[in-house]
Amino acid sequence: MNLEFDLYLLYGSSILPECILILSLVILIIIDLIYEEKDAPRLYLIPFSGLITSITVLFFQWKEEPIISFSGSFQTNTFNKIFQFFILLCSVLCIPLSVEYIQCTEMAITEFLLFILTATLGGMFLCGANDSVTIFVSLECLSLCSYLLSGYTKRDIRSNEATMKYLLMGGTGSSISAYGFSWLYGLSGGETQLQEIVKGLIKTQMYNSPGTSIALICTMVGIGFKLSLVPFHQWTPDVYEGSPTPVVAFLSVVSKVAALALAIRIFNIVFPFSSNEWHFVLEILAISSMILGNFIAITQTSMKRMLAYSSISQIGYIVIGIIAGNSNGYASVVTYMLFYIFMNLGTFACIILFGSRTGTDNIRDYAGLYLKDPLLAFCFASCLSSLGGVPPLSGFFGKLYLFWCGWQAGLYSSVSIGLLTSVISIYYYLKIIKLLVTKRNKEITPYVVNYTNSSSFSISRSLIELSVVICVVASTVLGIIINPIITIAQDNIFPSHFIL
Repeated sequence: MNLEFDLYLLYGSSILPECILILSLVILIIIDLIYEEKDAPRLYLIPFSGLITSITVLFFQWKEEPIISFSGSFQTNTFNKIFQFFILLCSVLCIPLSVEYIQCTEMAITEFLLFILTATLGGMFLCGANDSVTIFVSLECLSLCSYLLSGYTKRDIRSNEATMKYLLMGGTGSSISAYGFSWLYGLSGGETQLQEIVKGLIKTQMYNSPGTSIALICTMVGIGFKLSLVPFHQWTPDVYEGSPTPVVAFLSVVSKVAALALAIRIFNIVFPFSSNEWHFVLEILAISSMILGNFIAITQTSMKRMLAYSSISQIGYIVIGIIAGNSNGYASVVTYMLFYIFMNLGTFACIILFGSRTGTDNIRDYAGLYLKDPLLAFCFASCLSSLGGVPPLSGFFGKLYLFWCGWQAGLYSSVSIGLLTSVISIYYYLKIIKLLVTKRNKEITPYVVNYTNSSSFSISRSLIELSVVICVVASTVLGIIINPIITIAQDNIFPSHFIL
């Protein structure tokens, strides 16, 4: 009994950040039962405090030795902790964005925060999941909460349509992934732990069999769906357009961070003998995503729908670092993902502010915003420019390092197409920026004419504006100090993380 208790304390500490989030969930439910509805805005402090505490604990655990715990189902190392930190960072920045939106729409606050925390929890477990069962359960925890969040405005027809498409296509992707895991289970002789699956495939001489190729394809379909890679992207534009904007901001970064962590680990651990195959397939998906995402984004009239296609192209750039398959490539993925979090969330924060004051997300309705709210227009333009890779902003340095790593790895076609499509993305981003600063009165829309930038103090509005400022500063400054970020990423990525 003492031995079991000691092992529980040892392994329990490896999921201490996750346990803090679970405790926050419990406290949130209890507080909601005690306090009246008028005191509901105070509930935001509970998940926010839990997330900050989890980040703090994660930093204290940073240099701990890598371990595999809970009978091989969970792996802890610095590589996984980087992506767990990203997920926590996304949630910390997204919660302030939702305060005013939830209050204005008069939706239930507690359930919204519960779904956000549970999705965060699922994403964190997915980053460290080390067997197929834990991977699938964590993936479904993240996915189911994402479906519920996308349809949170249940009286909105567009939200209902988005949720239905998201649910049907997400369920299909999860089913295909489970089918792939079942092939691995059978071919490896009944193993579920990732490292044991590889040993089982070697032992049964099935590592180069057609069954392994089927498992690889099914796994790539599931991961491709979460990453919104072409041709698994069909859900993305509708979900982005129909879901509540704070939810879109959350899903646009959290699901991608978790899926990237899973993709890097599962491809390198389970399919090392098929590296040429999955490199080739991923390269095709990345090229398709960069081309289709950028060309279709040009034609969009909805700001959120445009950002949906922009995110498809952005993930195409990031996949180049995964295909590179070395420490520099993975470091470029980590570096650009950090920049992307601030660039993307900053853009959505500006959209939330404008939408809450005008009720529209149509691109042409932003015309002349600089005349009424110069600060918001400047922040919006900065984030869009950074997404496009305009120097000297963070997006430029992130793409430069990402493409350089791809070029060094011999991915000449992918990098060349990435450079060309980046120029295209700069075109439609600058077109929006030009619209923001127009000075011709005939081009100023009624939405901007009637735009009111309230000077009255509001905690919710101040939180959104604070998030905007943080994201804009990070989108600008982080590129200047990219070298220390790259060094930290390289120092915490080791081959042993994939073969432990």
